[in-house]
Amino acid sequence: MQKVKNLNFSFLYNHNSVVVLTRSGLTLFLLVGLLSCGNLGYLGINAIGANITQIQDLKAQQEDGKTLYVQGKVEKRVPLLNRYAYQINDSTGKIWVVTNQTNLQQGVQVVIKGKVRYQSIPLGDKEYGEFYIDE
Repeated sequence: MQKVKNLNFSFLYNHNSVVVLTRSGLTLFLLVGLLSCGNLGYLGINAIGANITQIQDLKAQQEDGKTLYVQGKVEKRVPLLNRYAYQINDSTGKIWVVTNQTNLQQGVQVVIKGKVRYQSIPLGDKEYGEFYIDE
């Protein structure tokens, strides 16, 4: 049976080692912070921890008045009276969002919380209504 020598951890108290460990910890902290701001929805992860509804699922459910979150890229921007409408694309579909926000630019990734609404548009004997999100 061999005798185990005393381990010396004094290298941890070396100034250079402490600086390296501090920088590594800070780098890891910043990396996690940046990833939490990104669009990781394709991995089942989202930035705010809420259940993000895919647009294709929203149109299939057709639940008028339900509050939900959608995440996607702003593709179009239309000014309305005292409001804006933005077309959001999440790669499964597109939907319009009506909001008071005026600073959303095309190409920006957003997460929107709002109520599902349906606007009926009857023309002749056909229905051309559309679902949208009212923030």
